[in-house]
Amino acid sequence: MLKLVGSLCVASGGALAWYVQRAERRREQDTLSDLQRAFRRMGEEVRMARTPLPAVLTSLAGDCGGPAAAFFQAASQAAAGGEDLPRIWRERANLLPLSERDKSAVSVLAQDLQGDEEKACKGISHVINTLADSAGEAERKRPEEEKRAAALWFSAAALLVILLI
Repeated sequence: MLKLVGSLCVASGGALAWYVQRAERRREQDTLSDLQRAFRRMGEEVRMARTPLPAVLTSLAGDCGGPAAAFFQAASQAAAGGEDLPRIWRERANLLPLSERDKSAVSVLAQDLQGDEEKACKGISHVINTLADSAGEAERKRPEEEKRAAALWFSAAALLVILLI
């Protein structure tokens, strides 16, 4: 009976690990889409409405969810409080649940936002394209990664159950 309970716990642990990994991947995809949408809107606000950056950041923080909202909220507070926006921007970009390439693209944008409208729009377009490429690549790889992760976690749990019994 004890071996059966232990086997059930090991199998449940494998399923939980698979679920957590899947949730992390989903969180990254949601963050990518939130940031893409936010940067598109930021580009429109800068180009068309010529809205001041602190107001744009505050608006974006309210429209996004999760890590993207926290990122824009911190940037908005830094801009409104007179803090060093590029430094805060880079620090918060490194906390986003994204790949290193995407984090780098977002953090480089801090310098471009300090320039004129044309430079800011080019920087925003570059980030949007980088994030779109990453989202497309992640979507293309998703089925294979999910199969591989499921096989890994469930095989490992099955091996431990066999060894336990």
